[in-house]
Amino acid sequence: MLRDLFAKEALAQIPIILTLGDRNPHSPTYGCFDRNFWHYKIIDFPSGMAQEFVLPLALAYDTNLPNNPFYQQPALRDWVEAGILYAARSAHADGSCDDYFPFERAGGAAAFSLLACIESYRRMGLTSDRPLQFFTRRADWLAHHQESGQLANHQALIALCLEVLSRLLNTTRWDRAKVQRIETVLSWQNSEGWFQEYEGCDPGYHTLTVSCLAWLHQLAPDPQLKEALTRAVHLAAEFVHPDGSLGGEYTSRNTYNYFPYGFELVGQWLPEALSINDRFLQGLANGQAPCYADDHIIGHHTWNYLLAWRDFVPTRPPLHARESGQIWLKNAQLLIDRRHDTELYLALNKGGVFKCFRHGKLVASDTQFSVVVQQGKRSRNAVGHLVGDYAVQVSDDAIEVRGNLGWAKQTQMTPLKLMVLRLVMLTVGRFFPNLIRTLLQKMLIVGKAPAPFQFVRRLHWADGQWVVRDQLSANDWRSVQAAGLGGDQTSIYVVMSRTFQPGQLQPWHDLTTDVQQLQPGDVMHLERRL
Repeated sequence: MLRDLFAKEALAQIPIILTLGDRNPHSPTYGCFDRNFWHYKIIDFPSGMAQEFVLPLALAYDTNLPNNPFYQQPALRDWVEAGILYAARSAHADGSCDDYFPFERAGGAAAFSLLACIESYRRMGLTSDRPLQFFTRRADWLAHHQESGQLANHQALIALCLEVLSRLLNTTRWDRAKVQRIETVLSWQNSEGWFQEYEGCDPGYHTLTVSCLAWLHQLAPDPQLKEALTRAVHLAAEFVHPDGSLGGEYTSRNTYNYFPYGFELVGQWLPEALSINDRFLQGLANGQAPCYADDHIIGHHTWNYLLAWRDFVPTRPPLHARESGQIWLKNAQLLIDRRHDTELYLALNKGGVFKCFRHGKLVASDTQFSVVVQQGKRSRNAVGHLVGDYAVQVSDDAIEVRGNLGWAKQTQMTPLKLMVLRLVMLTVGRFFPNLIRTLLQKMLIVGKAPAPFQFVRRLHWADGQWVVRDQLSANDWRSVQAAGLGGDQTSIYVVMSRTFQPGQLQPWHDLTTDVQQLQPGDVMHLERRL
């Protein structure tokens, strides 16, 4: 059954997760899942996010599925309990935890790991009071913590944590905070159905928000949640590509995330949600699974896949071909065009970054122009895929986007920068972690500084195919060292981005020779037929 692909993908990650964990009962870091901390000793604090890995292990222990060597293994139960206790032991006194730097007090890491610990405690039938005391402290902190940036998935996750813990402890302690979080998420849902993630719509994170809200709705049915989920599902259905993949570099956060659990829950009362998972499962069967096997993010999808397998709805509607036509999400600035066995997914707010499929296969992935420029003693990278305010024209058979390239965000850490960050966080910064987070977001994620290059991208439908005509102009080309077009280039920091996906095997289009032949004021022209 296609359903078993969820379990197969998830179980393949369990040995990796176990390798990341300290499984020595006599070790002072017993239960820690940050291998860089407890084993390699190359960082000076453990990431609180890593304790989320207890949930995939608890589900592997608790789920009687085919070819599961971890089912009902006593050692797994011990390691899960140790992981929960280490989460409590490594947390700050107020229950918060760090993720990327000391005293960060990261809301996302705290929420992901809390949900994992609560669910693992419940599913494993644990009875110790120490974890419950820790859960309460962390929930109190999350209930009042407000992070910088608009991340709808974090707000939904926090609301889910408060609901699940309230039921475990049979308390109304966090009811008001839970309602406020849900109201925030709903207020961040655009009329087009998507939830705000920093600078716009990211279909990948959208599926995580759907999972959290669907879980909430299952626990406490709410007409507002049901309405929001219905719109969210209709939106998500448009973004599953013909090959079963979803998302990518044309989205606001560049992710290939896919969290299937929410669609199984919503599918119990809205059958079309099940078709979204069925299309994705067909992609898994055809080798289109993105790789999430990164030390920091491997847990998210593993537990979500296992829950999707457990709550898989057996009766499913048949898959139908999607209707031809153009869908222009004007608020998200995303455009989808389906015609003649061709599907185009294009970001108008990212300079015309696109993916194009023909006969169900990816034929072109394009992340716009990239130019390396020498400025004094250093090189800088000007790119066309940053979120910005571009001039756009859209008609039935033609699309035009024009604007400036922007400077890529390529800030790297150095020993000196790390020392300064540590010094700041060990002194005044520990009292203002949200300010530090805001500054880092501006440096690494949001905003676009224009570069001295202008582009025009025109896509025109002719003779049964898309014709792409690009222009790139500059007053002076002499400082350009290299130029090209890539299929998977990104230039902002997003923890879940830059994962590998088979569609990224598109070759790099090197334009360096063409650019070096240009004279000041010349315009480079490029034409392709997809």
